[in-house]
Amino acid sequence: MEAALAANPIIKVAALSGSLRKASYNRGLIRAAIELSKESVTGLQIEYIDISPLPMLNTDLEGPDGSFPPVVEAFREKIVKADSILFASPEYNYSVTAPLKNAIDWASRPPNCWADKAAATVSAGGGFGGGRSQYHLRQIGVYLDLHFINKPEFFLNAFTPPAKFDSDGNLIDPETKERIKEVLLSLHAFSLRLKGNC
Repeated sequence: MEAALAANPIIKVAALSGSLRKASYNRGLIRAAIELSKESVTGLQIEYIDISPLPMLNTDLEGPDGSFPPVVEAFREKIVKADSILFASPEYNYSVTAPLKNAIDWASRPPNCWADKAAATVSAGGGFGGGRSQYHLRQIGVYLDLHFINKPEFFLNAFTPPAKFDSDGNLIDPETKERIKEVLLSLHAFSLRLKGNC
């Protein structure tokens, strides 16, 4: 399968984490995805986009000509240029985090930057492994015209043995890395389908 992917164009992926903590397990999932895209998944170029500088959404910050604050403009441009999106969506109070929802809302201001892009979501946490946040994110994606892959789903209970992350939040579990690889392969294939390349 990977040999066949090599002949296809590079898919540019914007990766966003709903947790702002540097040692966050969810940011660790994105770091692992970036490493895998360089080592064993042909055809994906993943860029981590830091959403922490974004101000809270306030339409008073928008100019009369439809312009946005520079940091928001830069963020929106990165989303526009991406072919697809990888969300690492931790679960806060059974839903998506405030920083992630804020980023989503800024990029949804007209013109909607998310439309017609493929997307995948991963999450790490306790219990259901962030699954409820993913389902809320999928609901948001319906309005945004984002197209999420359906399989494989990726929810990780980060607290059951063996250890999945080191003290810096880096993913160290080989089996979990393999699961992320399957998500990336699916995202790549679906992105190509949406672009009409297969």
